Amino acid sequence: MNRPQPDDYPIWGETYISKVNGGIFEILEEQVFSIPVLFESNKEKENFAYAEGKWTLKEMLGHIIDCERIFVYRMTCFARNEQQHLPGFEEDDYVANARFAERNYEDMIEEFAALRKANLYFFKSLNEEELNRKGVASGREITVKSILFIAAGHIIHHAGVLKERYHVV
Repeated sequence: MNRPQPDDYPIWGETYISKVNGGIFEILEEQVFSIPVLFESNKEKENFAYAEGKWTLKEMLGHIIDCERIFVYRMTCFARNEQQHLPGFEEDDYVANARFAERNYEDMIEEFAALRKANLYFFKSLNEEELNRKGVASGREITVKSILFIAAGHIIHHAGVLKERYHVV
């Protein structure tokens, strides 16, 4: 699959899309296993935040799960030719209101893997026409394909943050 072009997404999307190097489906499939392993191998740090006011590992995982759902919702809407503009979301507010600290860490790890596995069926079902459809989310026009790449790159981004700032292995 060809990469999205800069006019397919808002400028902020480049942060994530630029991190996707290789086959998109291979990356998305690999994340089903690598992300749970990353979080499982750092269970003792589930409540650790690298600085005051920063998310804990558990909150980071919750954020990743929330974003996966939001990205797939947007992709579904636009692939089905939805003409309504979709709202944005404030990630810090979502995390603050999610009660992730009360959740079971292992359940959240399994939830991510199950969610991504299920989403892969949808991702692979999209044809070229659907992938190139555009919609408006957060006041910006974006293609389905761009959101697919953003979903993969978003996780790559956060895995890097976990390694760099949380010192996970």
